[in-house]
Amino acid sequence: MLRRQFLNKLGITLGAGLLTSKSVIANSQTLNSTKSNSPTNAIAPGDWVALRSLFPLTHKYIQLSTFLLASHPKPVSAAIEQHRQGLDENPADYWHDRFETIEAGIAKSAAAYMGGKAENIALTDSTTMGLGLIYSGLQLQPEDEILQTVHDHYSTDMSLAHRAQRTGAKVRRIKLYDNPALASVDEVLNRLKAGITPKTRVVAVTWVHSSTGVKLPIRAMADTIKKINHDRGSQQQILFCVDGVHGFGIEDVDISTLGCDFFVAGTHKWLFGPRGTGVIWGSDRAWAQSEPVIPSFSASYDVWLGLTSQHNVPVGEHMSPGGFHSFEHRWALPEAFKLHLQLGKANVEKRVHQLNSFTKQGLAEMPHVTLYTPGSSQLSAGLVCFDVKGMTAEDVVKILHHKGIIMSNTPYRNSYARFAPSLLNNEREIELALAQIQALA
Repeated sequence: MLRRQFLNKLGITLGAGLLTSKSVIANSQTLNSTKSNSPTNAIAPGDWVALRSLFPLTHKYIQLSTFLLASHPKPVSAAIEQHRQGLDENPADYWHDRFETIEAGIAKSAAAYMGGKAENIALTDSTTMGLGLIYSGLQLQPEDEILQTVHDHYSTDMSLAHRAQRTGAKVRRIKLYDNPALASVDEVLNRLKAGITPKTRVVAVTWVHSSTGVKLPIRAMADTIKKINHDRGSQQQILFCVDGVHGFGIEDVDISTLGCDFFVAGTHKWLFGPRGTGVIWGSDRAWAQSEPVIPSFSASYDVWLGLTSQHNVPVGEHMSPGGFHSFEHRWALPEAFKLHLQLGKANVEKRVHQLNSFTKQGLAEMPHVTLYTPGSSQLSAGLVCFDVKGMTAEDVVKILHHKGIIMSNTPYRNSYARFAPSLLNNEREIELALAQIQALA
């Protein structure tokens, strides 16, 4: 539905004036209280109303920042509670009965959702942990160069800086675009190609930039790197590493065919997984060039005892950090993958892009707003970044919070206001949020 048609049907306009907090909340509650015929244990593909009913999220606010840290949907919270009860009642037996096999099962669930082989997936507690693990384990020499971008998160910056300090390798940063709203595939690829030197051994990028909302064309970037690698010897090959957290749980792709060597993501954001969970997918050649940083448990313990050899242990399991984790959360992760597969990956991608396009179109019509995120879904996903003339991003966030809308601002040197429409939102909520931004003129 075109935004203008929706406005006419809803009977509101962006120029209607300032809405009260009670009005925002009441309208949001009305739509979100709609009943659905889908049972909670077998949600129908693309049933967004039924999906929203699975979450205990308060209806006192319009939630436009759920990407930060997921609220647990009912299937996930039920699995957490089951494992928590078992661990509380008899922790030793409950753990011993599961620890040698359950994480392999989780990896299989992850592979069913994200693609690739389960053996190539390591389990972590977050994107930051995953980035720290792969970058700390890279085999680098003092003359090697790591190429990253100025658009990456602090976690990538510091993980690479720590590894460079320990190995003597050099880190260099490039800009892939000047104006994010006008970024193009050609611009990104040309700057990537120009930035690679004969000494480059690692290219580290972020799929969706939480600073601007720009989504990089990872497959095309991988093809560019592949062409460069074709003319290099085995010791000069470039590893392509991706922080994929803000595309994971949105984009309908098979990670193993995306073209990168390492893909790292937390699963407690767009995927709605248990808080404190994440994954690393690595190609065979990538894992072969990485060393474990934290000893693993389960089958790797048998290697230590001399009961088996290392080549009999799946590489992902070998690279998964051992120790005692929040097992009730990690072990509940398959439910999040199942939920997204029930909804349908293609349906999820279409819906998130639909809501974000709707949001960007509304913001683009406002003279007092500067939109930084590209309008095209080819170069954007679930984050929409913007400025309001004469106001700081922090002030925009505070004012809208008082009006019943939870949003965020980008935690970077240049901070922008940020909407993140997700599967838990609807067009009416977006219109109410846009009306509040219009009222700031």
